[in-house]
Amino acid sequence: MEKIELGKSGLKSAPIIFGGNVFGWTLDEKESFKMLDELYELGFTTIDTADVYSRWADAVPHGTSERIIGKWIKDRRVRDKINLITKGGSSLQPGGPKNNSRDYLTGAVQDSLSRLQTDYIDLYFTHFDDGETPVNQALEAYQKFIESGEIKHIGASNFSAERLQKSLNIAAENNLPAYEVFQPEYNLMVRDKFEGEIEEICSKNNLGVIPYFSLASGFLTGKYRKKEDFEGKERKMFADKFLNDRGEKILKSLDEISENHNISQAGVALAWLINRPGVSAPIASATKSSHLKSFKEAVEVSLSREDMEVLNKGSKQE
Repeated sequence: MEKIELGKSGLKSAPIIFGGNVFGWTLDEKESFKMLDELYELGFTTIDTADVYSRWADAVPHGTSERIIGKWIKDRRVRDKINLITKGGSSLQPGGPKNNSRDYLTGAVQDSLSRLQTDYIDLYFTHFDDGETPVNQALEAYQKFIESGEIKHIGASNFSAERLQKSLNIAAENNLPAYEVFQPEYNLMVRDKFEGEIEEICSKNNLGVIPYFSLASGFLTGKYRKKEDFEGKERKMFADKFLNDRGEKILKSLDEISENHNISQAGVALAWLINRPGVSAPIASATKSSHLKSFKEAVEVSLSREDMEVLNKGSKQE
């Protein structure tokens, strides 16, 4: 599988990054190991997680995803074959305050290294900007870990255009490490959180871009077309908001392209992202072996200019 570069970081990845939020949430440890084994065999070896990923509803401890991934990597002895991405700065409780202070992030990095059972993290993200802490504090915290080799590269997620640009300016002005990759919410349903000013900043500074919620929490698989389809599903809290006229229009566009290429709607949605300007590699999750088929489809399909136009027009936000 052809590898792509994540901006100017030097990191190379398969065209799709696996989202580890499912580990310890919808997949238990045994199921997670099976999924990780399959991903590895298919060549999808960049894994994205975070210190907060767990199953809050059932009081599963935060960091469960990191613990599972760390245990799998150690058991399979594949650390040098995996690009490991994690994040810190988000609240350990749903809806809680964010914290990008130097001391907090220093502790967060140390805890992640311990849970992941590794000497280094390939790419570490400031998960959410708290909007208040001077941006230099996060960069100063990361500088010590970069100097020790415990963090190789850093990125920012969910930043406003203003705070992202300020972070880049402060890094340049003060000889601090700079963010090299940006992680926004971006998909056919949600385009305005990346397109525009943030996209321009990323392009100007050659930042790699790895969007999350690439399938809009499963909505873009085409499996959820009415509210009843979400009943009893974990993703209801994230995706039933897309059941509207615009969502229906986008699903029709996906149906059309899917039928033309004889691939799944999920494969088309991921392929759209892979082919979008500025995007390095979308992040996507899976809970069943069969779901990985869409990863292969997205990487192998060749969407025409007309295909892209149908999807662009159908998903345009007013």
